[in-house]
Amino acid sequence: MPRHPSNRPRRTTMQDVADLAGVSLATVSFVINAKTSAKVSEATRARVWSAAQELGYRTNRAAKNLVQGASTFIGLVADAIASTPFAGQIIRGAQDAAWQNRHILLVANTEANGEAEQDAITMMLEHQVTGIIYSTWYHREVTPPAALREVPCVLVNCYAADDSLPAVVPDEVQGGRTATQVLLDRGHRRIAFVNSTESAPATTGRLRGYRAALAAAGVAEDPDLVLTVRPEQEGGYEAGLLLLGLPTPPTAVFCYNDRVAMGMYDALHERGMRIPGDIAIVGFDNQEVIAGHLRPPLSTIALPHYELGARGVRMLLGGDGSAPAPGRTIVDCPYIPRHSL
Repeated sequence: MPRHPSNRPRRTTMQDVADLAGVSLATVSFVINAKTSAKVSEATRARVWSAAQELGYRTNRAAKNLVQGASTFIGLVADAIASTPFAGQIIRGAQDAAWQNRHILLVANTEANGEAEQDAITMMLEHQVTGIIYSTWYHREVTPPAALREVPCVLVNCYAADDSLPAVVPDEVQGGRTATQVLLDRGHRRIAFVNSTESAPATTGRLRGYRAALAAAGVAEDPDLVLTVRPEQEGGYEAGLLLLGLPTPPTAVFCYNDRVAMGMYDALHERGMRIPGDIAIVGFDNQEVIAGHLRPPLSTIALPHYELGARGVRMLLGGDGSAPAPGRTIVDCPYIPRHSL
């Protein structure tokens, strides 16, 4: 049976450009691939580019990468994307920064599967990526895959225990201090902190920030006002009942995250308490589907996920062509004022 010709237009080749410009194929290759060492006159270069533009020639990026040993691709390996509210902001920040630097982001979602992670990194290395961003959806210590060391790499929202790789992480201590300070600035002195039972940099860092702010203001810490709960709505509800049961309840509460704050709202509303009239609340994370829709809307501290992703790419690409330096770069967590204090 005879084969029918494809209806798709034929791709313009370097030979087509050479024929139109009246030069050799080698000359076109020298010009297209910016080989400055080749002796090609400016007039000839201009003729080649004019022919390429007229024919709509597109360079074969994959082939060019093989020749040059580099690419305009940046890899991003994440342990979660669709299943978390924050990962998308990291990716968006990384993507915007990559695009601003004329790079394209290749994203792999591994769902914390070790085999998938290894396959993703291998694929990116085969594409000769400029470098790899390795990201986790919550701030934590990681053991980076050994393959990451084959290419420039920046850890985002995570860090290596020995700080042997560059990392960009949120400033949990500053965030905790800011949350407490905004309550102190409103005149509160009996401020509770509802912390998490989970072992994570956020748990220890936000507590340190809370204590530092109280100490700087000359306010003694009351152990009864520091609770640890599951960092979920149910934990916040239980903490709210406990705090309201104290002989002298707090006038303000700093909650470990917005989900805890949501449970705190439930407990206070159940007891007929007004927010912020009776008790002021500050959350953490700026999980907008929660913070922006509580009544009243929740004042909170934002995790700077967009900036983490953008900063990671900028560090990876650098300005002087050198590899990014090992160690952690700390990014501030901004205060988002709403109406709960």
